[in-house]
Amino acid sequence: MKTIAQWIRHERENMRILLRSIPATVVTLFVVSVISMNLLANKTLLQLPWIALDGGILISWLSFMCMDIITKHFGPKASNRISILAVGINLLTCLIFCVAAAIPSGAGDYTAFDGIFGGTWFILLGSTVAFIASAIINNTLNWMIGRSFKKNPDGKLAYAMRTYVSTFIGQFLDNFIFSVIVFVVFAPIFWDGFCWTVLQCAMCALTGAVAELIMEILFSPIGYRMTKKWKQQNVGREYLEHKERSRP
Repeated sequence: MKTIAQWIRHERENMRILLRSIPATVVTLFVVSVISMNLLANKTLLQLPWIALDGGILISWLSFMCMDIITKHFGPKASNRISILAVGINLLTCLIFCVAAAIPSGAGDYTAFDGIFGGTWFILLGSTVAFIASAIINNTLNWMIGRSFKKNPDGKLAYAMRTYVSTFIGQFLDNFIFSVIVFVVFAPIFWDGFCWTVLQCAMCALTGAVAELIMEILFSPIGYRMTKKWKQQNVGREYLEHKERSRP
């Protein structure tokens, strides 16, 4: 049985090899989408008695598409590792933004800047918890559905089913967990009574999941072609071979 120190060394080595193996463009888009999603979530785009939407819906589909591509080629553990990396970079970025907003300046009125980039701690908490939970569920579900296609696991139907189902469920959970934490638990306390109802959270999650599923359907052919190309070009061979050697 591995000790904690051995596990940390093992994970560090896996991460080092993985970052050398995944094309930088995908990792960059993934990290940028996570950071953007956190910033956009500060704005409510729509609020009706039965539905509410925040700005994160505009970019969150890209995060899930990147996770689906990584999961398909490298496996769910690899996608989970990159998800944790993205969360860590997002937290560091938020810290830098917060410091910048806290530094006083007499050069002009930066109230709007400070309000946006200074951040709100419970929005960061909600987005972090929701994203980690939904990412793990999305990646695991994606992989399990893919393995159920025994005859043609690399075909278009298999890719479509694994990405569509996992994205819809993952997006719903991401939206719902975030909405409940931010707009039901904390917003009434810190935003002068402003809040969403649980029904609004559920409808936001459902509507967001449908919208993001549509985006996934539109852009999934790009993801499918990327995974086919990666396999043909033997992308990530070092990590895949390392993963095989590490199996018990």
